[in-house]
Amino acid sequence: YLIPHGDTGLMWEVDHFHDDNSGLDVAEIELSSEDQSIGELPSWIGKEVSDDPRYFNSQLIKRPFNTW
Repeated sequence: YLIPHGDTGLMWEVDHFHDDNSGLDVAEIELSSEDQSIGELPSWIGKEVSDDPRYFNSQLIKRPFNTW
């Protein structure tokens, strides 16, 4: 899913998983630089998981979310 982030021109890309990864939703937003500010996060955003390899698609195939 693509969800606009306010009037910033940025878009959230949300992956909604099914089957063995059912219940997992992952949202990401592409920034033009590391220090780009996006302002306030939407209320539906949870914890930051960018550095957690369990959330990588390649790992979700090997060890699905429902086994955690």
